Amino acid sequence: MIRFLQTPGRTKKIVLSSLLLIICGGMVITLIPGGLGSDLIGQPARGVIAKVDGQDITTLQVQERARAMAQQRLGPQAQSMMGQLMPLFVPQAVESLIAGKAIVAEAGRMGLQATDADVRDELEHGRYSAYLFPGGKFIGEQAYENLLAQNNLTVTTFEQGIKDDILQQKLVTIVAGSAVVSPQDVKQEFVKKNTKVKFEYAVLSQDDIRKGLHPTEAELKAYYDRNQATYNNTIPEKRKIEYVMLDKARLLSQVLVSPEELRAYYNDHQEQYRVPEEVKVSHILIKAPAPNADGKVDEKGVGEAQKKAEDILKQLKGGAKFEDLAKKYSEDPGSGKQGGELGWIGRGRTVPEFEKAAFSLPVGQLSDLVKSSYGFHIIRVEDKHQAHLKTLDEVKNEIEPLVRQNKAGKLIENAGNSLLAKARSEGIEKAAAAQGLTPVTTDFVSRTDALPGVGVTAPFMDAVFSAKEKAPPDLAQLSQGAVVFQVLGIRPPATPTFEEIRQKVEDQFKNERASILLSQKNQELSDRAKSEHDLKRAAKELGATLKTSEFVPPSGQVPDIGSLTGPAAVAFSMKPGEISGPIPAGTNGVVLQLLEKQEPTDQEFAAQKDQIRDDLRRQKQENLFGLFLSNLRAQMEKSGKIKINQQEMKALTQGRGGEEGL
Repeated sequence: MIRFLQTPGRTKKIVLSSLLLIICGGMVITLIPGGLGSDLIGQPARGVIAKVDGQDITTLQVQERARAMAQQRLGPQAQSMMGQLMPLFVPQAVESLIAGKAIVAEAGRMGLQATDADVRDELEHGRYSAYLFPGGKFIGEQAYENLLAQNNLTVTTFEQGIKDDILQQKLVTIVAGSAVVSPQDVKQEFVKKNTKVKFEYAVLSQDDIRKGLHPTEAELKAYYDRNQATYNNTIPEKRKIEYVMLDKARLLSQVLVSPEELRAYYNDHQEQYRVPEEVKVSHILIKAPAPNADGKVDEKGVGEAQKKAEDILKQLKGGAKFEDLAKKYSEDPGSGKQGGELGWIGRGRTVPEFEKAAFSLPVGQLSDLVKSSYGFHIIRVEDKHQAHLKTLDEVKNEIEPLVRQNKAGKLIENAGNSLLAKARSEGIEKAAAAQGLTPVTTDFVSRTDALPGVGVTAPFMDAVFSAKEKAPPDLAQLSQGAVVFQVLGIRPPATPTFEEIRQKVEDQFKNERASILLSQKNQELSDRAKSEHDLKRAAKELGATLKTSEFVPPSGQVPDIGSLTGPAAVAFSMKPGEISGPIPAGTNGVVLQLLEKQEPTDQEFAAQKDQIRDDLRRQKQENLFGLFLSNLRAQMEKSGKIKINQQEMKALTQGRGGEEGL
């Protein structure tokens, strides 16, 4: 039997898998000897990034969360770029960990609890069941402990992480549960999204105005003098370098991977190749009325929905074809048209009532009515995949390039260090010749210049522009290989003369002047059209192009205007015949006159209202919890319950410790 909720304690945690790390937001506190529990006042202990309600968030936790985020976002290729990715994902990881711990602390303050039964239910029926209860049967206490121990987890710390996750979910449910969407909200959103307008519009082009500008030399010189501060040091620093590159691709082509190496990698990464339990299902949904704004349920409407669903179930049991009834009656707009087919689903993908029924049914069997927050479902299981571990033969084509990359990376690192040592003692040319390589000596280049064999590579240029002139050769490890380089000369930033950038000054002068004239002319066009009550006449007088749109919705696009979600959205608040003010549209100026407004029908509303209500409720729930979390974070930080170690944070994002434990 699983020993749920043993004596509380804290221990080091790596990862059961990236799944566990990402899902358990506040999971498992890392303990490293040396006093990491010290308060973040004065000189904090190294390795503590933040403290939340007295609990530490450590460097190791942040690194592992950032690594898991990178792998989830980018897949297996993230591993080879982890050193470069860590600074990008570390801030997100810190915020994620702080939020998780803050939510757990607030849940505790509110008296929420995660019981033994809650934990047992989550492990048996939740997102971990495929690993711990494959086929509905517990893997056994010893196998359970061994599985956790392989990743430096204990039963205590793992299950404490589950409790934290449950507490977070309970708090989210309480906060987001207050989101209410009224019928008026639904109707207003429907009309807003589906109203269409047709209008006549006059277009003025900044490019046309620009063509008529012919500034004098004196005007351009005056413009240069007036804006000279913006040109200061705009000629960037340039450096002359000598370098030689070890090409990783060349080494990669020479690397061989043995069966033993494939097996070793597979054994070390088996959790990545576990396939969770899945079922292929079809369903028929009859929607039931959602609670009203006051929380009351239309019992009559629910009863009618149930009666309709029961009648469909009776037809199915009498031999009617499932696909035909799904197309005819199902109110799930996605699957109904496909004969009810939902495809393959895993645990955690659907509402609990649906999931429980789907995973408990034998293949080919029809469920009784299953009631959920959406209404009444009739479910049929088409096929099942039991949770299993892919064999080495199934994944070796996926593993082989990863092992080759790792081996090539180690080879390039060793070769780079050897080349650097020889370059420092004998010079780059002799070091390159000894390995049959050809060094490159550049002219003076800027940070953004492409270099032969290297291209435009920010990490390399960062190293080059951080080095001192004529300092000993240095080494830069890049994704495409390793480069040994030396800075031979430096040209500092400079301010260009008027003559050097005359064309640039003229372009800027014309663009600025044309923009001002466009705004003035567009205002004049609007004023004249309104005073004359005639957009067509005003457009002709000012040389604007007159066009007419089709009927377009708020999400539509109109030539020369672009998206109607911008300033041109004013069209939806206008009355037919009304003329707008001046509307900026990129490099165009527009004035429009509304011709017709077409509002959607009641039939369209009936077809869309449920989806709109669901979308609005979800949006309100997200906004509510986002605001709650933001306020909670601010309050805890103000009261000193959240403290961030900026020095340690800076060190981690700038590289120190960025690859520890990887």
